[in-house]
Amino acid sequence: MTPSPNSETNPSLDFNSMSDQELANCLTEHKIGLTNDEAKKIQEILNRPPTLTEATIWGIQGSEHCSYKSTRNHLKGFPVKGSKVILGPSEDSGVVEIAEINGKKYGLVIAHESHNHPSQVVPYEGSATGVGGITRDILCMGAKVIATADPLRFGDIKRPFTKLIADGVVSGISGYGNPIGVPNICGDVYFNQEFNDNCLVNVVALGLIEGDELIHSYAPKGAGEQNHALVLVGKPTDASGFGGASFSSLELNEEDKEANKGAVQEPNPFLKKHIFAATYDLFKKLKERNLLDQVGFKDLGAGGVVCASVELVGSAGYGAEIDLNKVHTAYQGLPAHVVGCSETQERLMWVVPQELAQEVVDHYNKTWDLPDVAKGAGASIVGKVIAEDRYTLTYNGEIVCDAKPEDLTSGLLYDRPHTPAVKSQTPAGLDLSDQEIIDLTTQIVSHENVASRAPIYENYDKDVQGISVIESGEADAGLIAPLLNRFELDPADQKVGVALSVDANPRYGLISAKAQSSLAVLEGMRNVAAVGATPWCITDCLNYGNPEDPEQMQEIVDGIAGIKEALESMPHKLHPDEPTPVVSGNVSLYNYSKNRSIPPSAIVATVGVMPNYEKSVKQGLVAEDSVLYLVGQRKAELGGSVAFDVLQKPITEGYLPSVDYAAAKAEIFGLIDAIDAETVLAAHDISDGGLITAILEMFFSSHHSLGADLNLDPNTHPDLTLAEILFSETGGFVVQVKQSQQAKFQEIMQANKAQIYELGSVSKSSNNLTFNGLHFELATLKNLHQTSLRKKLK
Repeated sequence: MTPSPNSETNPSLDFNSMSDQELANCLTEHKIGLTNDEAKKIQEILNRPPTLTEATIWGIQGSEHCSYKSTRNHLKGFPVKGSKVILGPSEDSGVVEIAEINGKKYGLVIAHESHNHPSQVVPYEGSATGVGGITRDILCMGAKVIATADPLRFGDIKRPFTKLIADGVVSGISGYGNPIGVPNICGDVYFNQEFNDNCLVNVVALGLIEGDELIHSYAPKGAGEQNHALVLVGKPTDASGFGGASFSSLELNEEDKEANKGAVQEPNPFLKKHIFAATYDLFKKLKERNLLDQVGFKDLGAGGVVCASVELVGSAGYGAEIDLNKVHTAYQGLPAHVVGCSETQERLMWVVPQELAQEVVDHYNKTWDLPDVAKGAGASIVGKVIAEDRYTLTYNGEIVCDAKPEDLTSGLLYDRPHTPAVKSQTPAGLDLSDQEIIDLTTQIVSHENVASRAPIYENYDKDVQGISVIESGEADAGLIAPLLNRFELDPADQKVGVALSVDANPRYGLISAKAQSSLAVLEGMRNVAAVGATPWCITDCLNYGNPEDPEQMQEIVDGIAGIKEALESMPHKLHPDEPTPVVSGNVSLYNYSKNRSIPPSAIVATVGVMPNYEKSVKQGLVAEDSVLYLVGQRKAELGGSVAFDVLQKPITEGYLPSVDYAAAKAEIFGLIDAIDAETVLAAHDISDGGLITAILEMFFSSHHSLGADLNLDPNTHPDLTLAEILFSETGGFVVQVKQSQQAKFQEIMQANKAQIYELGSVSKSSNNLTFNGLHFELATLKNLHQTSLRKKLK
């Protein structure tokens, strides 16, 4: 069927008849996110000139954000299956089993996204809508949204513009997340000049379902043959966010900033909270009637009505017929391509049997009174699923799009060339006097990438659902008890704990993309283990530069390879024959401007599970007779370290922390067993700032006045200087062990083949710390740690 284009609102675009310059100008004029070659490829696929609506759709569906056109072939190598995986990375979110109680499985739903470009242009709205989108992804799987996290990357903290962006982003996250009633349980933030022009705002969300509550983000079996209805729910469609997905796959240019603001959606968290409540109620009703397997459900994120509907039907092998005139809009006169592709927030789409469609509409419009909650909001039947492999849009009685769903979603794929860049590391040690060590420690604890993150996380509601066990700032990972207060369960069955950590060190990425991603996986596993949880699965957001540049594409390939290697080398503790799986993720490319790319940044979110959250530990030292232990051998690995950053060493100097999987496995599994055996009082991983920073942060986090006289026998590390021992960022842990449980702790760690070193006893009421004779002023250092970031952000 051939569209009948209207020359004014939906013209036919004959790309083949245009010169290269004319074609480029046409794409720019209509904000179509395609290259010249891609535009001609679409005309070849259709065997005719596309309409403006069709070209716009392909510009969005063919973007990296939606199609993964440059990375899809490389991502296929990730381990995605496992005994605890209910749903791997094939839909909007992944799902893993966290408990089986009385024959019923409870699943944790996990999603990971980015909102980088929007947050650089309009920080508040960009970050707020990032939270909105990720929580809708969780909701659409049939889950209750129970937690979020926010890994953030900003530019040089000395720049006023960096402070402006950081303030807007944090305000947007809290301004959206707090009103919708979802706790923010963890996050991290780095400041580095390499992010001056491209901040990173990643978002992670968790949800909870029972095993039989899962709703898929595709049309159910039989939907095409029975012409299931497509029901649009939420805010009225307007022009906000139009072109957001394609905008997120373009270079950011300062001169385009004002024009790009229109590609950022406008959030409405209060409407979202109401839609959430209405949808939870609808889930309950559908479950009571055993209808959950007869529906499909999807968030309207990138690409709006078209993206949601074509993916709902295309992934099930069906097509669709949609009348854009039935889409409820904020005002009249919107052109077809805007109605179809606008990314207006707070919208969802159902696929339901025809006999159920009006009931769903009435549920939102009458039972939950959506039109009176927000002007123009509501639910509308906008189309139907068809068995034929054809996706058709009509507007004002004319066909404005007619294509195969698979062509729209997968018509543009690449096997990009990639060329290794020459990056060398030179050996660099560190030998300092006692006073120089003290001075460097002082600078490190006040460094913007080490100092207390309280100015960030204090803006967020962390207790809103009453399931938070460990909050941001209290440990290396956040911990929630998702089954708490489910009164149909026995109290003992409500104690399952879920830990979450988000990790990635950008300075490591400047040295090696592969090592950066591998080390992010290992640090995430250490962080959840430090509270007592077993690493269960990961999600990732792959933040990189321009895939059209062979060297930057190589960084993408290397980053993916690093994650794959780490997961395959770190088996699931309960299933040693299985690698730790990836269950969901996202790719964010074109994070570059003026030929300057961000550091390769594979941000990894690690989920951990423990049977009894009451056994969890925090990082703050406890006032009990105890001994501190170092877990993990120290090495002269200062490449990319905070110490070298403070000392202004070239990024090429020094070696990165070892990617030593055997040692990491021994240390992580050993600590999990030791915490489960209740021998451990507190634990903290060694990362930014090294061993001395980990020790100091355990004192800073304590609610007691404590001290210690610590000693590490030089003979245990004969080839290292004291500075290298203290500031190297080689992975490991500092662990506070009960005095009476030392023998048991040692036995457990030795059984796991982990190297441990006794450092000394924790003393009560001394507020004094020495390490191998060096005295550290705890009160002064704690004050610097707690106040430095707040002062720098003013």
